[in-house]
Amino acid sequence: MHKLLTVCLMLMIRNIFGKQYVAGTSMTRLMVVAGARPNFMKVAPIMKALERRSGLFEVTLVHTGQHYDDQMSAVFFNELGLRSPDIALDIGSGSHAEQTGRTLMALEVTLIKHRPDLVIVVGDVNATLAATLAAKKLKIAVAHVEAGLRSHDPTMPEEINRVLTDRISDFHFTTDHFADSNLKREGFSEKSVHRVGNVMIDTLLTYRDRAARSDILDRLGVKTRGYALATLHRESNVDDPENLARLLSAFVQLSKTLPIVMPLHPRTEKRLDTSGLKGLLASSRVMLISPLGYFDFVKLMDMSCFVMTDSGGVQEETTVLGIRCLTLRKTTERPITCEVGTNMLIGPDPAAIMKNALPLVSNTARQDSAPPLWDGYAAERLALVLERRFDARSLSAA
Repeated sequence: MHKLLTVCLMLMIRNIFGKQYVAGTSMTRLMVVAGARPNFMKVAPIMKALERRSGLFEVTLVHTGQHYDDQMSAVFFNELGLRSPDIALDIGSGSHAEQTGRTLMALEVTLIKHRPDLVIVVGDVNATLAATLAAKKLKIAVAHVEAGLRSHDPTMPEEINRVLTDRISDFHFTTDHFADSNLKREGFSEKSVHRVGNVMIDTLLTYRDRAARSDILDRLGVKTRGYALATLHRESNVDDPENLARLLSAFVQLSKTLPIVMPLHPRTEKRLDTSGLKGLLASSRVMLISPLGYFDFVKLMDMSCFVMTDSGGVQEETTVLGIRCLTLRKTTERPITCEVGTNMLIGPDPAAIMKNALPLVSNTARQDSAPPLWDGYAAERLALVLERRFDARSLSAA
């Protein structure tokens, strides 16, 4: 009886005052690291799920600044309701080595100062790998969100980041059965692997109705299903002027059938300027526009006839939206999007683009194609895993 009353009292104190007042324990300190545009859509629902457990977790948000201007960073914090970062490292642009090295050094100082119990990293950008290395060298646990994704293309910088991050992480949060299988094949313990779903889709489903109110189509002068959307940013597609020219030529040819709207990633815009390839688009119906905020981009994607991209995230978002997607790469780390039928992996070949795109102009039917657990609750499942692990550990210590 006495033991039962003691436990009840401890729970009451924790609910009223927070976990830091229970038996001398302190809250579990989590550090969430984001560095680039794709990270912000993934971090937003994770932060909200963790903040709902404020009596258990003390969460620090770090923005490394790999993407740092308003169009690639600040607008997403504003639109997605992300609080301002607790720590901004302002790493900026540079080569892969420069970004990774500067982030590693800056995060080491940050980690030593704050000493979190767990660092949460997302995706596969340079900041993801740098944060993982910095944490593990200081004997701090790491959770990798979107673990297990594999393109099996070692020439992709992102693939290197993914593989190395997974290898030394403690928690592996996966999106689908392909990721689970990859980790199992690579020898990871099943205890470390947790399939929670896709946190990026949490954001998409949360804000789809808000995005529907965007007036981006009116501003661009295009009509629903009356245009294709294209995005390019992968090194293999844009860094080689010859490859980029071939893709642009295919877009010009296709634009004779319907307009193509192409928001420009900073990397792509820089390559267009330095190579002089913008002239290829003169007098065509390829519309080059500045990077868009989240709501505008979702609306533009949702109302398009089809999408052409080399982005991993766009492959996922179009899958849930039921929009046909032509992936301009030879490999994809998201084969689930091809399995459910919305995504076609066609490579960067102009002939393949024309062959596969033209039939889609007259076939705009949607497809109900969301994979299992891509339902808007991935971040909540993730937070529950951490809650059970760390709350059980703390209560037993108390």
